Amino acid sequence: MTADLTPDGVDAGPHAGEPHTGIGNRLNWLRAGVLGANDGIVSTAGIVMGVAGATSDSTTIAIAGIAGLTAGALSMGAGEYVSVSTQRDSEEGLLARERRELAEAPEDELAELAGLYVERGLDEDLALQVARELTEHDALAAHAEVELGIDPDELTSPWQAAGASMLSFTLGALLPLLTITLTPPAVRLWVTVVAVVVALAATGWTSARLGYGRTTPAVVRNVGGGAFAMAVTYLIGSLLGTTVG
Repeated sequence: MTADLTPDGVDAGPHAGEPHTGIGNRLNWLRAGVLGANDGIVSTAGIVMGVAGATSDSTTIAIAGIAGLTAGALSMGAGEYVSVSTQRDSEEGLLARERRELAEAPEDELAELAGLYVERGLDEDLALQVARELTEHDALAAHAEVELGIDPDELTSPWQAAGASMLSFTLGALLPLLTITLTPPAVRLWVTVVAVVVALAATGWTSARLGYGRTTPAVVRNVGGGAFAMAVTYLIGSLLGTTVG
């Protein structure tokens, strides 16, 4: 089947490999997942490294790590749920107001939509034509996109965001916890550091690729922040362990 062409002979339609639908939802999942994984890796690594700096007892280190994992996962899930619920409430409130305005003053809303397209560079006649056609197709979607930047069919889900944050935090936290508890005491600190650095580099690279961003800055940020956190908590643990001992 022959593709439609523009007047210049170029194939019409979206470019292959570029996202055109669902990007808002995708970025929300990406944000929650990457944030949860990074928090799980860094916070749990910080806890177990800090405790390891104060004591060599494997049971104590494991208990501290499990407590940190549990508290962190619950905190991430609850925080994400509250945050996304607030966002969704705002979106639903704005959409409800838009529905009411469309029902009560459709001509005013049409003029408003056309005016917004004029502000974006269309001439008045074309802007009015576009506004009419989009309004006939889906008035709410047209107004929500241009006026509010919201897709009514892709509102964020607080439960999904909370679940993604809890799961990603737990998976991230398991890496330093298992590494430092299952590795022989003589090498567990260095093995944990290497494992955490590799994991943070991987999550940074993955987040940049999925978000169509630059990979190097993302990896440097992740690894640098995690290494700094581990160094500080280990130093604090060592100082406190020496003082208490």
